[in-house]
Amino acid sequence: MIRVAVDAMGGDYAPAQMVAGAVEAVNANKEIQVLLVGQEHIVSEELKKHTYQKEQIQVVNASEVIETEEPPVNAIRKKKDSSIVVGMNLVKQKEADAFVSAGSSGAILVGGQVIVGRIKGVERPPLAPLIPTEKGVSLLIDCGANVDARPSHLVQFARMGSLYMEHVVGIKNPRVAIVNIGAEEEKGNALVKETFPLLKECKDIHFTGSIEAREIPHGGADVIVCEAFVGNVILKLYEGVGATLIGKVKSGMMGSFRSKIGALLVKPALKETLKSFDASQYGGAPLLGLNGLVVKTHGNSKAIEVKNSILQCVTFKEQGINDKIRESLRKNEGTPFGHTTMPNKNGQE
Repeated sequence: MIRVAVDAMGGDYAPAQMVAGAVEAVNANKEIQVLLVGQEHIVSEELKKHTYQKEQIQVVNASEVIETEEPPVNAIRKKKDSSIVVGMNLVKQKEADAFVSAGSSGAILVGGQVIVGRIKGVERPPLAPLIPTEKGVSLLIDCGANVDARPSHLVQFARMGSLYMEHVVGIKNPRVAIVNIGAEEEKGNALVKETFPLLKECKDIHFTGSIEAREIPHGGADVIVCEAFVGNVILKLYEGVGATLIGKVKSGMMGSFRSKIGALLVKPALKETLKSFDASQYGGAPLLGLNGLVVKTHGNSKAIEVKNSILQCVTFKEQGINDKIRESLRKNEGTPFGHTTMPNKNGQE
């Protein structure tokens, strides 16, 4: 069985939606065991509302909760019995194959690096969510972990993202592009201009050049590389525009008797189309490059997203993505653009 630790106390709708998502996951896949990490009496009471195979869900007590507004480093250091710290320690100690949380993003990023630890050679672990496009899905990497990235970081993001899309999503030779304000190579800020030629020299990825933001929803690339500030803006705008359009379409269809009649006719097709652009069906964002799998789901995740985040851990584990990342790093160590540590402006690593 694949064992997935789930932070039962993290997120806007915890513990109800976290527990419900865990139950839906084990009912969908008999090869999964979920360790619900949180305040035992609260989590156990919530579990009583559901039907499931008892051997597939276990409650692991954690008396503390890290709140969203707490400073991440202090929270990880001081709250040793929090659901995030206990859950990540389960991964570190190989008692769980993965950890899923909708809790504090900062605490998850810090805990992932400090507790689970980075794979040797990984400079910065990026958050990499799948986003819906006209052609299926694309991987947005990074979307929140590394605001001040260097060119060498983006090169590693591209390599890790390419491996993920090929082996987890099943896209052969995935197209890799860097977010830019134009298609021309000479455009972009300093980071993009420095990174572009390095990506061109990478023989182990299919680099297609720059991608403008408007081409992302059309599926212009399979792996979309950027630093976290840009990635987070893209992700939040994506979610906001999607929700607004769905709301406007629904209100427009209910505006008159004639439009209501039309709505009944197009409802099946429209429902299927809107479903394909629902990001919740793709699960959470894995923090790539760690010694174990950590998945961050949205703070407002409902049961369906929690369920899909748990199920995606199965594919990640079965495909051995961490081993493939290690192998990629070994192959590229020592190259000018793939060295594990790059000097900064002061000559220090």
